[in-house]
Amino acid sequence: MRPALQILKTAPGTKLVSAFFVMCVPDCEYGENGTFIFGDSGLNQNPTADELSEIAISSAKSFEGLVGKTPKVAMLSYSTYGSAKSELTEKVIEATKLVKEKDRELLVDGELQLDAAIVPEVASSKAPGSNVAGKANVLIFPDLDAGNIGYKLVQRLAKAEAYGPLCQGIAKPVNDLSRGCTSSDIAGVIAITSVQAKGGK
Repeated sequence: MRPALQILKTAPGTKLVSAFFVMCVPDCEYGENGTFIFGDSGLNQNPTADELSEIAISSAKSFEGLVGKTPKVAMLSYSTYGSAKSELTEKVIEATKLVKEKDRELLVDGELQLDAAIVPEVASSKAPGSNVAGKANVLIFPDLDAGNIGYKLVQRLAKAEAYGPLCQGIAKPVNDLSRGCTSSDIAGVIAITSVQAKGGK
């Protein structure tokens, strides 16, 4: 990413460059007909609460620009609504609060466990009344360990198409590819980059 940042710089108004994956899961009833954005799954190792909030806002914009649907953002943790307490959960709680302050129109909730975020039956038990739980299509991971492991699990076990890491926050579209990518992955990322160049971010 260093040459892109040195040459192109960050986009106006952007505090943080981050990365995400577009995940397309076959025969999946969750997310947006099986389509999700996973962020940050490729760049920021251990984001602060403020950085996590920026990743969430950027990822929501990327989802809307690429998928054309309303983003529903889940701030993921191993805890749901205080079922556990630690520095890790407090970071996600604070990040969720910051997102809501920065973008009052965005549908976002946290902290949520993954099952509460995407499975309606679990959401009704663990997070009743949430406008995101059970319906999330943008999943924000608390750190790069979780994000990278999460996307690879879904890619390999659910046979999902994983496009990325895609970048957000650079002045012009710049994207990367995993060393394990296939020819169809390359074609998919080219198509996504073209959409970003036409107006997506």
